[in-house]
Amino acid sequence: MTNQRVNWIDLRPQEDAEDVAVAIRRVVDRGWFVLGPEVEGFEAEFSDATSSQHTVSLASGTDALTLTLRALGIGSGDEVITTALSAAFTAQAIMMAGARPVFADIDPDRLTVDPAAVEALVGPSTAAIMPVHLYGQPADIPALARVADRHGLALIEDCAQAHLATCQGVPIGTTGIAAAYSFYPTKNLGAFGDGGAVCTRDAALDTRLRRLRNGGQTTRNHHTEAAAHSRLDEMQAAVLRARLPYLAGWTTRRRALAAQYRAGLTGTTDTTVVVPPACDPGHVYHLFPLRTAARDGLRKHLHAHGIDTLIHYPTPLQNQPAFADAGPNHCPVATSICDELLSVPLYPGLTDAAVTRVVDAVTVVSAARQHRIIV
Repeated sequence: MTNQRVNWIDLRPQEDAEDVAVAIRRVVDRGWFVLGPEVEGFEAEFSDATSSQHTVSLASGTDALTLTLRALGIGSGDEVITTALSAAFTAQAIMMAGARPVFADIDPDRLTVDPAAVEALVGPSTAAIMPVHLYGQPADIPALARVADRHGLALIEDCAQAHLATCQGVPIGTTGIAAAYSFYPTKNLGAFGDGGAVCTRDAALDTRLRRLRNGGQTTRNHHTEAAAHSRLDEMQAAVLRARLPYLAGWTTRRRALAAQYRAGLTGTTDTTVVVPPACDPGHVYHLFPLRTAARDGLRKHLHAHGIDTLIHYPTPLQNQPAFADAGPNHCPVATSICDELLSVPLYPGLTDAAVTRVVDAVTVVSAARQHRIIV
């Protein structure tokens, strides 16, 4: 057994290091730190990368969701249907806008919200559907768009984990009225701190979002509505501009690592492990989760072999105390799967040898028991 650990992630700049350093120095030398040329440049470049007409950069992905709801006039008295399996920030954004989150169960293969479950929850107060492209796997956007169209609902895509993903060949974030992105450092395109953006084809929405991110100002010192500050700073925008040209290559590398995991996880192990299928070739593998009923045992086993893991996410959103007043729905698939998910390392700088170590550790044959891995 080697003493060198397989880290779950490495956030240090790699091949982008020189470009990032140049970008930071450019901002420092210019002495302009908020809403300047770096933000403008990044917004234009990210629009091109995501096939969007407008990009409004913000302070976080959570703000991107919250301000989108506010800009669409969705708030008190409204309901927004979202997935039961996601980071809590998705539902928190709905509550921060004043609306009520309604949790729909998930597709057991995609691990994203089930369109049939969504439609069953549509009621007179429903204003929007907010799917999450979880782990980089695109949600079934064509089916969700049909539900939204039938009921006259806004479709807002949470793309925080799915930069450059596609669904049936169509870039995510281009079907709904708006798409929210996060640039938290662990994301596929990460900044050196928090950051987010909304992409939209709607010019009026773009205009209102720009007002809401800047204290409700239409012109300097003229505020037409109450709003907070939510601005991506020039330093983060410069870092993102430096890294954006690498994103396509990093995405290709993520897909190659995922393919290596899938090819390797066909042996035997001391517990049944399920690798969630790739339901669309547009998957971008923000995370690589495994499913096992013996999660704690597998995690301890991998740790003993020098392999870091994380759990995303241990509690379905309808069971989170923060949403107790939302009148949670019963979501049995999400509830069951949340007890089984374990994320193994996957990031562009991960080596093939490290993946082999993980695969070997997962598929080790126990003298006492042998079960198969389902891929």
